[in-house]
Amino acid sequence: MPRKFLVVVDDSPEFEAALRYASRRARSTGGRVALLRILPGQTDEHWAGVRDEIQRQQRAEAEALLTRLGEDAATRSGAQPVFLIEQGDPQAAIRKACAEDPEIKILVLAAATGSRGPGPLVSTVLKGGFGGRKLPVTIVPGELTDAEIEHLA
Repeated sequence: MPRKFLVVVDDSPEFEAALRYASRRARSTGGRVALLRILPGQTDEHWAGVRDEIQRQQRAEAEALLTRLGEDAATRSGAQPVFLIEQGDPQAAIRKACAEDPEIKILVLAAATGSRGPGPLVSTVLKGGFGGRKLPVTIVPGELTDAEIEHLA
């Protein structure tokens, strides 16, 4: 049973460092990458028809993004990644993904650089984690180059 490295796919500039690191670690350990895209939760019941169409569009965009990123991850890791799409709170989505797949063994996050702070997911981990199953977390500096990632992973 190969271990999986979970990477949360977001729009942050440091995300690429997390993906590159997880892909390289997966290759060197015989594992796989799991890409998790979290869609925003919808609570407005008043506009259910519009909400449903927005959710369909968001899911289609998420699938296209994961497919594109998956090609790079497969090339770097040597194995086809697993695609996961969840909706709602990021912490709950990560807990759910980990609870549903016992092969997910490590969460890989990248820390933001500069004055923005480390980023919301990294801050959550530092304040007490995601609860539920115990899961090691690797925090990758967001400004690492490909060469530095190759050396570390």
